[in-house]
Amino acid sequence: MTTTVDVPDTSALRAVVTTLSSWQRDAPLVQLHPGDLGWAWRHGATSVAAASRVWSDDGVIVAIGFLDGPSVLRMTVAPERWADPGVARVISEGLSRADDERFPAGALSVEVPTTTAVHEHLASTGWAAGEAWTPLARDLSDPVDLPLPGFRAEVVDASSVADFTTVHRSAWGNASFTAERWQTMVGGTPFDAGFCLLGRDGSGAPVAGVTVWGAGNGRPAILEPMGVHADHRGRGFGRAICTAAAAVLRERGASIAWVCTPSSLQSAVATYRSAGFSPLEERFDRVRPV
Repeated sequence: MTTTVDVPDTSALRAVVTTLSSWQRDAPLVQLHPGDLGWAWRHGATSVAAASRVWSDDGVIVAIGFLDGPSVLRMTVAPERWADPGVARVISEGLSRADDERFPAGALSVEVPTTTAVHEHLASTGWAAGEAWTPLARDLSDPVDLPLPGFRAEVVDASSVADFTTVHRSAWGNASFTAERWQTMVGGTPFDAGFCLLGRDGSGAPVAGVTVWGAGNGRPAILEPMGVHADHRGRGFGRAICTAAAAVLRERGASIAWVCTPSSLQSAVATYRSAGFSPLEERFDRVRPV
């Protein structure tokens, strides 16, 4: 079989998301999740399609990548092709050539599961270790206790989206996430298995928010992103909204809740650990030699 890589059009995105969802496993960490595409969907389906890369063998998808900005490619491989040296070679050679049409020239970091043949091939051909990331997981087989008295969380709908987006803009110092962008995001295919939670304190003030992406019953979900309003930090609301998200995911049949954060953000790692998430093995991007 011949492995080829294409940029899908918008009509192919549902199949891409469905395939990516089917690849999610409790272990090992799959790396690219439908939620990665879902969060980017706030900019529209055309933008998501333009940033997606799909490797196929005779029409069967064997790997999926997503350009998260101009110099980062997040990707994963079909579980049955995880260790396939032929697929790894084709992907690695394509990434190394970089034609500025499918893959950008210049600086490029690739996030790919550590145990895949792709990761091993990149490492063996001079791609250096890049940024360190800490993935964390919470098993949802046991009941989830909500630890913060007076805190309540609600699934975001049209009546609460203004409060939710206000929290996000404050938490991240970014004015671009508006109610209109939220509406675009929730209309995307990945949000079929997703939801947003808004946390309020005892007075009813919006204090924290998280967007949660599922992959189907019995599969792992991912929290991305989570934030606390700048005026309400240091009161345990980050822990509370993550715990609330885990509780909802358990009710909806997810197997595990995942988060992933740069290892340098020790405060974020501490917040997730306080919410019952356990660190997994640290992983590193691979950086293309220049």
